[in-house]
Amino acid sequence: MSITVAVFYLLAAITVGSALGVALSDNVVYSAFALMGTLLGVAAMFVLLGADFLGAVQLLVYVGGIMVLTLFAVMLTHRIADVHVSNRAVGRAPAIVLIAVVFGWMVHVARQATWVTGEPGAPAPTTYGIGNALLKDYALPFEVASVVLLAALIGAIVVSRKEVKA
Repeated sequence: MSITVAVFYLLAAITVGSALGVALSDNVVYSAFALMGTLLGVAAMFVLLGADFLGAVQLLVYVGGIMVLTLFAVMLTHRIADVHVSNRAVGRAPAIVLIAVVFGWMVHVARQATWVTGEPGAPAPTTYGIGNALLKDYALPFEVASVVLLAALIGAIVVSRKEVKA
């Protein structure tokens, strides 16, 4: 086994372990920190697999922005750690059955697929191609997405704003 494959499996184990921490943690703060570990693991796998732009975006946008925002929201919410759910066991049995069925289906599909293997090409930066596509071929969808995100941000501000009684 090469060092690259070993590092990939190590990163995959860290990512899956952190994802299990997100799903199984009773404390929302620990769950948020586990989500940060999951997102960091995914960013590291992107970089390892040669998708340097996706790794940088994952790190900057999700780990740097979304996780900080999530942690601020969790920390600033008054007594969020004191919330206790009374029926935590409701729905666990159907969830386990559903997970088993989906996992079995995914294993079946992976075994039936014809996997094309070949020698990897030389590593090349992907940032130029993605930036060129965003600014030429996909400029309109990129701008529409930014307008939709701006509208959602303004809507969130309007909804969360407290009314001042005169």
